[in-house]
Amino acid sequence: MLIDTYGRVATDLRVSLTDRCNLRCTYCMPEEGLQWLAKPDLLTDDEIVRLIGIAVTHLGIEEVRFTGGEPLLRPGLPGIVERVAALAPRPQMSLTTNGIGLKRTAAALKAAGLDRVNVSLDTLRPDVFKTLTRRDRHKDVIEGLEAAHAAGLTPVKINSVLMPGLNADEAPDLLAWAVEHDYELRFIEQMPLDAQHGWKRDGMVTAGDILTSLRTRFRLTDEGAGERGSAPAERWIVDGGPHRVGVIASVTRPFCAACDRTRLTADGQVRTCLFATEETDLRGALRSDVPDEEIAGIWRTAMWGKKAGAGLDDPSFVQPDRPMSAIGG
Repeated sequence: MLIDTYGRVATDLRVSLTDRCNLRCTYCMPEEGLQWLAKPDLLTDDEIVRLIGIAVTHLGIEEVRFTGGEPLLRPGLPGIVERVAALAPRPQMSLTTNGIGLKRTAAALKAAGLDRVNVSLDTLRPDVFKTLTRRDRHKDVIEGLEAAHAAGLTPVKINSVLMPGLNADEAPDLLAWAVEHDYELRFIEQMPLDAQHGWKRDGMVTAGDILTSLRTRFRLTDEGAGERGSAPAERWIVDGGPHRVGVIASVTRPFCAACDRTRLTADGQVRTCLFATEETDLRGALRSDVPDEEIAGIWRTAMWGKKAGAGLDDPSFVQPDRPMSAIGG
């Protein structure tokens, strides 16, 4: 198992397939983009599948989430999904995406074995979308969501980040729309993972703000900690059900004590936490023909040293050098 000194066991693997993205969200990267990883530094499809296989067969991983950057930009994605689906035991597989490419790929990904998707959508207003992402692709995301639902990649979950002065007033509208279309909405507090390092605690919309806004229109019933488990989202039943809404309060209500995640970057580095400042190299071991069991041992050692928490409330907190796009969600 991937166990740490606090007794937490990692069963959920987040795999970044690329650091590239076709949007330029203001809370993630500058308008001109970033210096992307060089192709030789990226894991190959075979290396990704091998590492996931080690995680599943040697380390007890039960769920695999493909992330980016934007994972749909990875040409070999359907093949990777198909090969991971053939592992025994078969892990649950999901994808976090901006949704732009889903219209053309949803059916193929479902056929390959993908179970469900999380799609980032911060606004229902095309003009605000263009301001937030610096791209005019709102319609493509909406069509991608529809395609994912039609393909059976359900439950289709929507991830929304609210920003003061832009879309902070949209929480009730987003929830009403998600309920109407049978999507599960989750609001995520803006985190200090932007490439510009411009995040400020006093400039974010908090979980408390979001819930106050939602309650102006909806009756929310707390689902309770017993139903949450290690999931990052606190969930509320909307107007008696069956729909639910979640809030991921990484900053104001951290959930580190129940964390069950381990992360693999697109260039083959293990990260024990989204906010970690240290990484452990697996790519070098792969390319040095190190046996699977030895690679598993390196991974176990890395996770054993996982810190108790992200430390966002600590005055000495230092934002990671890698931005979210280079870490994976």
